[in-house]
Amino acid sequence: MVHDVVEVYTHWQMGRTERQIAQSLGLARNTVAKYLAPAKACGLTPEHDLGRDEWVALAAGWFPNVADTKALNLTWPQFEAEREWITSQLQAGVKVSVVWQRLRDEGKVDASESSLRRWVKANLPDLSPAGRLVTGLIPPTGPGEVAQVDYGFMGRWKDWLADKTLNVNAFVMTLPFSKLPFVFPVTRMDQASWSQAHVAAFEFYGGVVERLVIDNLKTGVVKANLFDPVVNRAYQELADYYGVLVDPARVRSPRDKAHVERMVQFVRESWWKGQEFTSLEAMRADAEAWCRQVAGQRVPRVLGGRTVNEVFDTLERPALRPLPPRRFEVATWVQGKVGRDCHVHVQGCLYSVPFRLVGQTVDARVTGSVVEFYADGQPVKTHPAGRKTGRVTDVADYPPQHTAFLTRDVTWCRRKAEQIGPFTSQVVDALMEPYALHKLRSCQGIVHLADKHGAEAVEQAAERAVAVGDATYRTIKGLVNSPNLFQPRPDGDGGAGAILRGREAFIQDQLGVGADDGE
Repeated sequence: MVHDVVEVYTHWQMGRTERQIAQSLGLARNTVAKYLAPAKACGLTPEHDLGRDEWVALAAGWFPNVADTKALNLTWPQFEAEREWITSQLQAGVKVSVVWQRLRDEGKVDASESSLRRWVKANLPDLSPAGRLVTGLIPPTGPGEVAQVDYGFMGRWKDWLADKTLNVNAFVMTLPFSKLPFVFPVTRMDQASWSQAHVAAFEFYGGVVERLVIDNLKTGVVKANLFDPVVNRAYQELADYYGVLVDPARVRSPRDKAHVERMVQFVRESWWKGQEFTSLEAMRADAEAWCRQVAGQRVPRVLGGRTVNEVFDTLERPALRPLPPRRFEVATWVQGKVGRDCHVHVQGCLYSVPFRLVGQTVDARVTGSVVEFYADGQPVKTHPAGRKTGRVTDVADYPPQHTAFLTRDVTWCRRKAEQIGPFTSQVVDALMEPYALHKLRSCQGIVHLADKHGAEAVEQAAERAVAVGDATYRTIKGLVNSPNLFQPRPDGDGGAGAILRGREAFIQDQLGVGADDGE
């Protein structure tokens, strides 16, 4: 069809190269060259402002075997009359098929949908599906505007120092304008590695782009949504610090970040395969050197004969925003529920927070130096970081009565026991031998009984506990709570039988004399 040939001239007149025309129209490059040859032979250039009818006439003369102007002349003027409306619809994201249906329903055209598609390709190439396929869903960007980010699996690596084999994934960031990549190998795809890789990438480029197009990883995006994605809190903190916009790609839409998708494959083939590394640090150093010495020395055709490094150094680096004066401190955010003991479990360790937060869920920001806790977005507690296990407790986080109880040390217990009485002091001293701290809580409990039952009751209970040889907190507490504690203990045998009173009493009862007299 002659209109197919005319489309070639229309694209050419817009200043597009033969390669771009071929990709846009789905033709071979030699076919495009064949159609352009007569125009060039006649001295025509893209600067010549020829109308469509003029191109149709020229094409029909140059290629009579494809002349079929009847359908073209009958249908395309219908679309041309609605150019403004069609353009607005396509810019709003309306499909060509829907545009054609609306035109047909309103009686504005009687042409087929295929005719409309050909007209859009020829007259609105940037808005046609074929045009979007060439440029991707992200339009061509200027220097310093966009960076695309993704992870790519490289392979298995033997860590001889740790004597184990690990999976290695490469964090890859690439700049669509200059094509310069940055590669940061990791063995764990956690939040800390994700943030650390971004910091290293910005320092490698010496600046920050305006927008980051990322995959929908949990380390970057918590909830994927085209219009309102929920960005991971730690990642959002990094983005705010550098002043960069996070623009997640759509789910299962690799074309949204086509540059980095292709770069991951290139990294795997050119840098990773066949390499051996002694450590993760050596691997990262080698990857960074490869970015400049190998990937940066490429000469892609779209760069007009210049290397990636040349385009980056002369055009893109000056367009990047400067780095902040201080290096970003990588942080990890986690959530935890405050237990009844006023502690929150964070990465294997327990940290105390104010007792008023018991039962609530708080956010913890973990860095290399501190662990910060937030409730409803407000800071509530800070602890030094570094502990892997155990407890980190500030007694001031406990309720007042518990705080006073916990601050009662060995000296305090001994002094209070002496004030209660000698038997209580004897019990406390015995419990604290040989390790005072081992029984400190029991001693605290004993002297604490005096606050509720009085010093006299505790002293009598301690005396009886010493007498029976069971001077423990449990025994003294049981005696203090006994209703018979203050009743006088009876003298003598209380009228018990001879057998219950012993052998001597039995002999006296039988013989009517003392045991000594009987002998």
